[in-house]
Amino acid sequence: MAADPESYEGIAAQFAAAKAQKEREEASVRVRGSRASTDDNSQKELHFKASHGILVSLLIWIIIVHGIGLYFFTKGFLLTRLVLDDKSTCDSIPTEIAGQVGGIGTFTQGCWHPKTFDKAVIIIVDALRYDFTVPFRPVDDSDKAQHYHDALPLFFEMASSHPENAFLLPFMADPPTATLQRLKGLTTGTLPTFVDVGSNFAGTAIEEDNLVAQLRDAGKRLVHLGDDTWHSLFPGYFDPNLTHAYDSFNVWDLHTVDNGVTEHLLPLLQPANISKWDVIFGHYLGVDHAGHRYGPDHTAMASKLRQMDDTFRQVIDILDDSTLLVVMGDHGMDAKGDHGGESFDEVQAALWMYSKKGIFGRTSAAALAPPASARERAVGQIDLVPTLSLLLGLPIPFNNLGAPIAEAFIGAGGDNWKNLATVHQLAGAQIERYQQQYNLVRGLDSSLTSKPLALWQQAQGTWTAATKEPAQPASAPSWQEAARQLARYQEENLSVCRSLWARFDVGSMITGIAMLLGGMSCLAFLAAGVRGDLTEVAPFMLRRVLIGLALGACAGATLSSIVSGALLNSVFLGGGTGSLLLFATSAVNIRRRTTWMFPRDGWSWFALISTILPSIGFASNSYTIWEDEILLFFVTSFGILAAISSLRQKNLLLKALGFYQSALFVCLTRLASLSRLCREEQMPYCRSTYYASATSSTSATWQLFIPFVLAVFLPDVIKSYYRGTRSYEGPAVFWIGVAFRMGLLLTAVFWILDAADDGEWFSMDKDTLKTIRVSIAQVVLGLAFAAGSTYYAWTKPCVNIAMTPDDAVTSEKSPQSIADSGTANGAGSRVTILGYANTHGTRYFLLLTNFTLALVLLTKPMGHLALGTLVWQILCLLEIIDVNSLSSSCIGPVVLGLLGNFHFFKTGHQATLSAIQWESAFVPLRTIKYPWSPLLVTGNAFAAQILCTLAVPLVVLWKREPKRRGLLSDVAKAMATHMLFHATINLATTCWAGWLRRHLMLFRIFSPRWMTGSAVLLVTDMVGVLVAVGALRWNVLSVAEVFGWP
Repeated sequence: MAADPESYEGIAAQFAAAKAQKEREEASVRVRGSRASTDDNSQKELHFKASHGILVSLLIWIIIVHGIGLYFFTKGFLLTRLVLDDKSTCDSIPTEIAGQVGGIGTFTQGCWHPKTFDKAVIIIVDALRYDFTVPFRPVDDSDKAQHYHDALPLFFEMASSHPENAFLLPFMADPPTATLQRLKGLTTGTLPTFVDVGSNFAGTAIEEDNLVAQLRDAGKRLVHLGDDTWHSLFPGYFDPNLTHAYDSFNVWDLHTVDNGVTEHLLPLLQPANISKWDVIFGHYLGVDHAGHRYGPDHTAMASKLRQMDDTFRQVIDILDDSTLLVVMGDHGMDAKGDHGGESFDEVQAALWMYSKKGIFGRTSAAALAPPASARERAVGQIDLVPTLSLLLGLPIPFNNLGAPIAEAFIGAGGDNWKNLATVHQLAGAQIERYQQQYNLVRGLDSSLTSKPLALWQQAQGTWTAATKEPAQPASAPSWQEAARQLARYQEENLSVCRSLWARFDVGSMITGIAMLLGGMSCLAFLAAGVRGDLTEVAPFMLRRVLIGLALGACAGATLSSIVSGALLNSVFLGGGTGSLLLFATSAVNIRRRTTWMFPRDGWSWFALISTILPSIGFASNSYTIWEDEILLFFVTSFGILAAISSLRQKNLLLKALGFYQSALFVCLTRLASLSRLCREEQMPYCRSTYYASATSSTSATWQLFIPFVLAVFLPDVIKSYYRGTRSYEGPAVFWIGVAFRMGLLLTAVFWILDAADDGEWFSMDKDTLKTIRVSIAQVVLGLAFAAGSTYYAWTKPCVNIAMTPDDAVTSEKSPQSIADSGTANGAGSRVTILGYANTHGTRYFLLLTNFTLALVLLTKPMGHLALGTLVWQILCLLEIIDVNSLSSSCIGPVVLGLLGNFHFFKTGHQATLSAIQWESAFVPLRTIKYPWSPLLVTGNAFAAQILCTLAVPLVVLWKREPKRRGLLSDVAKAMATHMLFHATINLATTCWAGWLRRHLMLFRIFSPRWMTGSAVLLVTDMVGVLVAVGALRWNVLSVAEVFGWP
């Protein structure tokens, strides 16, 4: 029965039905609202991902423009010389000497000159500096012997006691002093060019006429033992059954190559095997590796030199009378054991020739003893080519510029001037023939070589006069004068060739500079020229850029087919120019969104001055030499200005915080400045502290404590900044407090084991110790990159939720602590989100700790001090920026650029080739592995710049609430500003290197600084765009997943 509607039960039923209906309607509204909210968040997430991809693509285009600019400038600036394809042949004697010597014209008797030796053993002891081979002679009581002194006495002893059998001379290399370039000079007789340095890791075969090719053409059986670089230069030249090559870049290994060479060399010299070969090339690497690893003043160097001394004593005991023994260094080493530049210690090597025939002599009684130092009676390394060619009865290679070494041809009595004049005439005539052909192909004005040509004509007159008196003895003054005049011609010609060797392609250089300038202008527009949100105009600009890139590349390809130009050059030029032009049109089309880029406040002016003044300073060699000290001034100046600015804050708490962080920033700068590696030009006004001493490449014992101190204190320092905003919550506790600290401790153990290996502290087998070290390094890198990247990508923000009663909140929480957390009222309690105020910054900072851990591993212990203080300074800078409300200012990214360049010098580097720490390639590896080995060296060299580039987004993210709008745009602008700083520095070094291309210090100072600036630009570009801005994606998505989208 239905209830009476007017009864109590009826009314209750109607109420219940109405209530249920209302609840259904409210539930439906909530569901629709939830769906709408979900759809809205999905749309915002999709919009963010698209905007992020567009901005990253736009910045990648900037990297492409930079790459094109550097390509064109490099192509014009680092030209190789023109290589002539002409070959010298046995029957193409360059001058008429038939009346002076007999029995020539065949490989059996000698092509251009009678053959002296049938066989030769040519040994290179890599980095054998001349002072390694002569007795130590103290100048005064304070002059103390070093470990390398008197460890290799054989060469000096034999040259002094048996001058007819041996001579020892300084053997001067032409820079750059990299092994591959030296081998080219030693086999072709030509001068190296700077572009070849880039090929030191990937040598290409020598196609021009050279000594090894002449030996092969003469039917000689060639054997190679040692450094595998020879097989890159001369593929297929050596007997595969007798040849044994070894990896040349494992500088940690002092013995494998040397032991292998000796093991196979000595049996080949035995009479039973003498018929199997004609020429042996051996290349020992232990001395070079000992220098790189320990420096020359170390017991390991003395041990290695004594090993060489013992080996060559065995060799001369076995050697027969018809075999020539040549031992030489390809370059020297500086006080730390490095090389690559042109300091005197790097270019001085030793040359020792030995024969049991007794045919060597001296041109005067004063020259009987070997020179006491490399500054006396030195010969050039290119002089080896004509000397060996004529001694072995071969033609002199066509491109040779060297002169015969007098001691090899003057005779045992020191008076065979006729023979010496004859070999000089042969070498000079070949040089003159080469010079004529070179000038013809190059189209050079004959006036450029007028002086050596006049000397040649004068020498020819003297030579002709001497040949007209056949009855005169070989010691006649006319022969002596002819030899001296011909030698003078060869010296002058070499000097002219050095000054004119490489013709700069100015047009290509200007093209590169224009591209770099265009890229810099685009960065300036992106950084400061767009008003409002950059993501709103980026799609339009990217479309224009891609259209310009495609149309320009097509136009360049079409033009190259019409005018027969280089396709690659035309495509690069067309694509780069087209994209820059259409970017400019897009900027014009959005002119209502553009703003004036002139500095508007004091901080902007300081940022501009800190960028422009160093750029101008690179025109001075003294500024470039002392760049580390000048950067110290700029960084310290910022700290002082920040302290003054902080004192102007009205809030007392902010005033104290800003002043404290500024003072701490300055103190840390001074602390980091204690780590120094001096370049040669800074001496004696600089004291190196990065290694144990100025002559060492190893760390001092006290420096081994620095990694342990870093492991103890750095995580706590980071923790203190997290706790300042109540952000030491969630993932930060495990990663910073446990994983990061354990990684730093393992790194400290690694460097202890490395020092133990260097000092032979343990009786443990070295191979086992190496295995342990490599395993530890691989674990640390795995923790930093594999585990760290995964943790960063998937972890939640560094926040936590706490429930606090209302009365406790009111009585206990200060206004500042409330500001550092998000709060919401509950029933009788308050929900507090700890870390709310710095959600973005603290989560992103985890990425910086990952890279810090990996880069600290690759840096020597003293560098740990520099990188540790750098991380602390970055945190100080972030607090200074927050206190002074500078997150939208350009000062933050610019100061990070200054910090990166400053700490580049504090981590044991200089803008020189010899300062590259090649051994870092073997920290987690046993052998060279591509691409990992170059990446490891890059990480070691540019660790400071990498960390500072990764920190750029923190300028915007630090202490920013989760739902702030425009973060992506602000981060992109900050990164563009940072890239602009490095692009400006690189453009300046590029322009000055091009302008000063004929400067005396070009290859010593300006060119290496340009190379450093170019490498820094490319590294920071790629790290900033692909890693820093790229990783921002995961940071924003993670925060939005918890707090929603703004």
